[in-house]
Amino acid sequence: MFNTSHLDQHKRLFYLALPMILSNITVPLLGLVDTAVIGHLEHAYFLGGSTIGAMLITSVVWLCGFLRMSTTGLSAQTLGLGDLSQNLLILLRGVCLAFFIGLVMILLQSPFLNIALTIAGGSKQVQFYANQYAQIRIWGVPAALANLVILGWLIGNQQGKTVLWLLIATNLINICLDLLFVYVFNWQVQGVAFASLLAEYSGMIIGITLIFRCYKSALVKLVSDFRQFSRELLDKQVLRNYFQLNRDILIRTLCLQICFLFITFQGARLGDTVVAANAILMNFLLLISFGLDGIANAAEALVGKAHGEKNTKQLKLTVQIALFWSFIFACLYTLLFATFGHFFLSLITDISSVIDFAQQYLVWIVLLPLVSCWCFLYDGVYISLMQAKVMRNSMIIATFGCFFPVWYLLQGFDNHGLWAAFSIFMLVRGATLAWHFHCYRRESA
Repeated sequence: MFNTSHLDQHKRLFYLALPMILSNITVPLLGLVDTAVIGHLEHAYFLGGSTIGAMLITSVVWLCGFLRMSTTGLSAQTLGLGDLSQNLLILLRGVCLAFFIGLVMILLQSPFLNIALTIAGGSKQVQFYANQYAQIRIWGVPAALANLVILGWLIGNQQGKTVLWLLIATNLINICLDLLFVYVFNWQVQGVAFASLLAEYSGMIIGITLIFRCYKSALVKLVSDFRQFSRELLDKQVLRNYFQLNRDILIRTLCLQICFLFITFQGARLGDTVVAANAILMNFLLLISFGLDGIANAAEALVGKAHGEKNTKQLKLTVQIALFWSFIFACLYTLLFATFGHFFLSLITDISSVIDFAQQYLVWIVLLPLVSCWCFLYDGVYISLMQAKVMRNSMIIATFGCFFPVWYLLQGFDNHGLWAAFSIFMLVRGATLAWHFHCYRRESA
């Protein structure tokens, strides 16, 4: 797959992928910092409560991941078409939808949190701190969703370096506020929540400012004729296609979130130590997935542009090169966690019971990069092709045809059964998407 005649193509992909990998890794690293700050407090229920509270909020944000995905795919294709006005309309349309959803969540926060915490379970202490955390973080949902759109638009326009610096700035703000609020002000779980809330709005303001400075003249020209601008922004046919696309991505993301939530909630039912250990392992998983997503994000931008230009040969070559680098990085992740997994655990928490328990399940984190790298890459490909139905169907099969049946059969193995089911779920996602792309490649040959 590594052909020296395609060296320029490898360089092009890697030029985009490297800043995306670095920027993506900052997201789960921030989660690890949050976990480490709380993990060094004296009781496991602080970590368990903040984990469940964070999961309630991030599940909403991740469920709205269609805002990022659809924005990336659509903007990449309009970049290939060379239509800057439509490109900017995609950004503005997404930000408007993000704020609308965020405001609805704030208005419905009481019933949402009551129902979610009832489903989550856990000890009284875990429930108390989960509610405390979530009641603060939910006010940041509008900014968090707007940030998905901003990042998606920047990725689609191949501005990986801007994404990198934006996320670094946002996460540095969060880390500094984490340390200030928890260790100086002694706000415990509330401190971590306030830090994330302020960082989300800071990131949104920085992102909007950067885009406005780069595209000021085009934006001013676009909105100067407000009647024409509003007509294009709210075009019925465009909105119909937009929501249809987002509907399929939403169903796909909902299935993924069901699996993540099930692991967290099932862990809570197995005890405070289990949910705390799983919180650390899930952050390791996110570190892996966001890193591998860097290759997928680069592929999204290049495949989407090639699709917009109707360059099928370039599209197929980009996928081949991206598969090669996804496998290379998956091997590196496997080696990293096989060698330093216990060291990473001790960095995050000094609660011996949590470390000892999590140590038993590190084998799954070692295996997961090799098992799951394919599904991350093909997700990126199908986002850029705007074939959301394929992604939706693949996820439905993996969730209800594999994850839950396998967990049911292996539930006697407790937490090992959960992680085995999740590993098979990721494997099936990649296999179904790879099979479909193979058929697509044969048809377009």
